[in-house]
Amino acid sequence: MHKLLLNRNIYTEVIRDRVPMARRFVWLVTADIKDLHVEFNGTFRPFLDMLDSLVESGIAVRLIHAKEPGPRFRDDFDQCPSLLRSELFERVLCPRVHTKAVIIDGRIAFVGSANLTGAGMGAKSVDKRNFEAGFLFDDKDSITELMDWVDELYLGQHCLTCKRRDHCPDPIAEL
Repeated sequence: MHKLLLNRNIYTEVIRDRVPMARRFVWLVTADIKDLHVEFNGTFRPFLDMLDSLVESGIAVRLIHAKEPGPRFRDDFDQCPSLLRSELFERVLCPRVHTKAVIIDGRIAFVGSANLTGAGMGAKSVDKRNFEAGFLFDDKDSITELMDWVDELYLGQHCLTCKRRDHCPDPIAEL
């Protein structure tokens, strides 16, 4: 499968419909991260509630983002006990990340323009959301290559030679 998703379809097909169906892991990579609400368990709730529920049920979640989230996101995060305490939740910050990707169970992935924000991947109305595009795919070779690349980011393999280290608030790898 190789499917073009536009605008709100990114939210409905990836975030609302597929992320909650994860069985092993969800990896999220985004440049910008803000307060984001989704339809979950019959109501609109912070996306972090969905991630917290996944972690609570034994699903690993990895989040890589480029900048510190805003205060509303941090307030929501502080209300998610599994994200605060579980080793199944991993989060790193790298200011060079500009990628937007979602990988679910190593079986399906989305790569596109949408950040993990309300106007990007959230449940915003048609008249308030960003114009976004991306591809949903299940090609094993492409997903493996993407996962290897995300692992390199997560493990800080680029940190030692990074020329932007003086702008990094929390280097992943120490010199």
